[in-house]
Amino acid sequence: MDIRFLLNGEPVALTNVDATKTLLDWLRIDNQLTGTKEGCNEGDCGACTVILIDKEESIKPLNSCILFLPQIDGKAVRTIEGIKNHKVQDKMVEFHGSQCGFCTPGFITSMVAANINGDKDHNTTLAGNLCRCTGYEPIVKAAKAAENERKPAWVDEDLEKLSHLPKSGSIELPKSKQALAEILHNEPNTRLIAGATDIGLWVNKDFQKFQNIAFLNQVSDFANIEEQSDAWHVGAGITIEKLRVWACAEAPSFAKLLTRYGSTQVRNAATLGGNIANGSPIGDSAPALIAMETELVIRSSNGQRKIKLEDFFLEYKKQDLKKGEFLEYFIIPKMNVSTKCYKISKRFDQDISAVCGCFNIVLDDGLIKKCVIAFGGMAGIPKRAINVENKLLNSTWEKEVLQTCNETWTEDFSPLSDLRSSSDYRQTTAHNLLLRFYYETLGTNTNVQQVEP
Repeated sequence: MDIRFLLNGEPVALTNVDATKTLLDWLRIDNQLTGTKEGCNEGDCGACTVILIDKEESIKPLNSCILFLPQIDGKAVRTIEGIKNHKVQDKMVEFHGSQCGFCTPGFITSMVAANINGDKDHNTTLAGNLCRCTGYEPIVKAAKAAENERKPAWVDEDLEKLSHLPKSGSIELPKSKQALAEILHNEPNTRLIAGATDIGLWVNKDFQKFQNIAFLNQVSDFANIEEQSDAWHVGAGITIEKLRVWACAEAPSFAKLLTRYGSTQVRNAATLGGNIANGSPIGDSAPALIAMETELVIRSSNGQRKIKLEDFFLEYKKQDLKKGEFLEYFIIPKMNVSTKCYKISKRFDQDISAVCGCFNIVLDDGLIKKCVIAFGGMAGIPKRAINVENKLLNSTWEKEVLQTCNETWTEDFSPLSDLRSSSDYRQTTAHNLLLRFYYETLGTNTNVQQVEP
């Protein structure tokens, strides 16, 4: 596989690239650019953060430890060595934002990317960067002090050079959904890689090898959101971050859930289709989309088929996806975007759900006229609480009625006990999330991040 990209403003052409070689390894081992650090090697600590710029003027911080070289084809990469003199660096010194310094390049890179994008929510933009010795207050102060720094000249310089940089013609980098369908028709066992936020761990931690690979980052019309009269069509290749930005305006509760999906670096890489196709019972997007009554369009060389998203998950790690098929787009009905979503985890940021509950309940004159309840973490697949739904449907919206479901939860779910929580905790939490939703409909403040006297 041959690729071309910019590294700190200079064009790079690589031939016979190892498809699963990470950018981090290439930077540190092949080029001795050791400013970018290897910490966790699984996309959690942010020490390896780099800035990726594409021709669409998208400027993203990404974890280079789980970023494969073919994913940067046709793009520009800026490491700490290529950031040059930025006000953020001066402010990190001024506010004593560094001690051992190991995490500092990643922090600076994340802050520079946020600065370029005008993002001043530093607690969110820096949630993917961990420090064990300095403490975060001086780092956040440094970020705030540099908020008004002008966009570096190298951003426009990179964009200008990218306009003249050709992408590779490698078959492993298909440019259209039709080309992808043909690849899967000829090689049905091809491993599809979009954001690589999971597959990167399979390679780095489990040392997995793949014979046939297709990277999806250049497939056209794969990451769009199209508005229809009664629904939104969301491409399977859309990143979680782009989906979150859309949801801020159209589905606020879903947006809050997505804000807690990994870190900025992870959300910039991970895709909705990858999250769903992975089939994890604790993937945060699935319960929300099921509660929204989302449909999934699946494509192959033979055409398309449409199914309810809830029917896609068959059993643990088994989905209704035949050889040669791939996820094309999701259909989210507009009438369901007010679905409420709740995530319970040990940490607020960058943590996997113990329980994720989502509620699409419609009331009419005090009666429950529609009830769709979906959970992650309660079964081997993301799953609806069908028996609870049936018990509540056409009932009055009262706490006493909800309490009658106490025993019904066990008819729908038999959750496991694991390191994240016990079975009893999950069962109790599922019921309590329904009560939380009830109190919110009464106007009660249930925000767990607010403390009231």
